[in-house]
Amino acid sequence: MRYLFVVQGEGRGHLTQALSLASILRRQGHEVVKVLVGHTRHRQIPEFFLREIDAPVDTFEAPQFSFKAGDTHVSLVQTVVANMAPRRVEAYVRSICFIRSQILKYRPDEVVNFYEMLSGLAVKCFRLSVDMVGVGHQYLMLHRGYRQGSRRGLNGWLLRQHVRMSALGCNRLLALSFYPMAGDATRRITIVPPLLRKEVLHNKECSQENFILGYIVNNAFADQIKAWSKEHPDCELHVFWDNRDYPEMWKAERNLTFHRVNDKLFLSLMRRCKGYVTTAGFESVCEALFYNKPMMLIPAHIEQEINAADAASSDIAIVSDKFDLNRFVEHLGRSGGESFLYRKWLGMSETAFVDQLIREHHGV
Repeated sequence: MRYLFVVQGEGRGHLTQALSLASILRRQGHEVVKVLVGHTRHRQIPEFFLREIDAPVDTFEAPQFSFKAGDTHVSLVQTVVANMAPRRVEAYVRSICFIRSQILKYRPDEVVNFYEMLSGLAVKCFRLSVDMVGVGHQYLMLHRGYRQGSRRGLNGWLLRQHVRMSALGCNRLLALSFYPMAGDATRRITIVPPLLRKEVLHNKECSQENFILGYIVNNAFADQIKAWSKEHPDCELHVFWDNRDYPEMWKAERNLTFHRVNDKLFLSLMRRCKGYVTTAGFESVCEALFYNKPMMLIPAHIEQEINAADAASSDIAIVSDKFDLNRFVEHLGRSGGESFLYRKWLGMSETAFVDQLIREHHGV
């Protein structure tokens, strides 16, 4: 079968999921003929993705988050308003037309949509006759039995509308989950394990060296991290970010190093760190759970708040609204647990995706 991927490019999570699924499909003798990545002017597609996806890649302009002025948190209301600006709307119309042109050009047997809203609009607006499956943990928000899915208030409502829009045109939805649960047949939702890459799954060895690892999507968090590192010169920190104004590796303090996103280095440091601090993106939380690393999760928007609440149901993670590393250092001495059951769930991932993308497509 021939697959075309459309990937949301915000952060690294959906990109690494696409890498994982591409590997699974190729092992089954199938082909990824094209990859389309939604991006913004402020983000670069990481080199590791372009190097490892092994398929032609094109980009298109996609909606982006807007952060509160002088703050580290996303404003969903400002995000909606900013993305409705005439210049942005014109760009998104061009993107929708571009996605349509690529589907018609490559004529895939199936489109896999990694939570990119514009691909659904392309399929629906142009009435494209193509099977499309949505892949993302966000689709749990549409599951009637999901305990975090009933978040109230304007932000909760806006998030659910965004998830519904990204699901437009999809024949079925594969919701990535930290843990097994029943699907929701009436809403075409099947629960599947996270999509971790072979570099994680095939290297289970880890250690606890004397440093803390961090990953931030919003660079405004850097000031909090620098301030804390100055006050605690004996604690070493390695933090990954996407800031093109600084070199690949920038030593901000004697004990603080910022790295541009580099996946091999990130996974190496993940295996060796004594703890992990992040804004609660789904993919890196999954990797930290796999390696049984204590976590502090500092969500920047409601979607990450939901990830954090899910992960915090285990004693391995705590949640904060800022980089309160004093609290995290205390947590390091108390957290623990085994990752056996989680690793067993992850071990079902390839079988689950083969069943849903290949056998289900053929009605087997």
